[in-house]
Amino acid sequence: MTTFSRPHRRFRLNLAYFVLIPASLIALLPFLWMILGSFKTGREIRQIPPTFFPQEFTLGNYQRVLTDKDLPLGIFYRNSAIIALANVAQVLFTSSLFGYIFAKFEFKGKKALFWFILSLMMIPPQMTMIPGYLILAKLGLLNNLLGLILPAAVDAFGIFLFRQFALAIPNELLDAARVDGAGEFYIFRRIALPQMGPALATFGMLTFMFNWNAYLWPLIVLTEKNVRTLPIILTWFSNRMVGNDHLTMAASVLVILPVLIVFLFVQRWIVEGITLSGLKG
Repeated sequence: MTTFSRPHRRFRLNLAYFVLIPASLIALLPFLWMILGSFKTGREIRQIPPTFFPQEFTLGNYQRVLTDKDLPLGIFYRNSAIIALANVAQVLFTSSLFGYIFAKFEFKGKKALFWFILSLMMIPPQMTMIPGYLILAKLGLLNNLLGLILPAAVDAFGIFLFRQFALAIPNELLDAARVDGAGEFYIFRRIALPQMGPALATFGMLTFMFNWNAYLWPLIVLTEKNVRTLPIILTWFSNRMVGNDHLTMAASVLVILPVLIVFLFVQRWIVEGITLSGLKG
């Protein structure tokens, strides 16, 4: 095993900071520009040369967006929240349960079934859109929020992720619970599930972000305005507000605000969850 001296490790650490900090600032620049632009007036945001910080700070952009009668954000927030939260709840349940089963139980065809589930991760979602649309049409779930919830009940990557975490749970702990007379679902709920906290937080955040920001599939399934989600309405609003970039930026900030709030609550588990998922198993 290669060992590094303390000065060598410090040099590598400083080099990583030297590369990552500027890269992070570059990645954050468009996001900061959008936030600061949402507080500028229309005249300032179009002026040349442009300003980075608002010279004339205003909340009028947010007031106009929130009071726009053609943009009832409450309805679209509700639609996006129902879809995102329902998918998070069902995917965390199915993924953790199936991952635990694949990790701790032996049954006929286990390996073949697990490899089949992994192969589903290689199928581009665009390939399943036409058959998925036809199925939803047959079931009468077009222009229905259930059309975006029921097909997303099982996630192949989620099963893989939770299997990796469940493999690290000591079998002795589970056997001790069985000796005490605990049922299998009780063991899963009270012993295994708490051990997979980082995976729950990480995958829950990823699932929430994916569903909150989803655009193409909701655009296909939801064609009526009253059931559409925030990303679709944001595109409609930006097309309607051509030349009013300050209003579009204010609307964009309002759309991504829930994702930032959720991230602040689960950020301490995300890095741990992503790291451990690659080390276990």
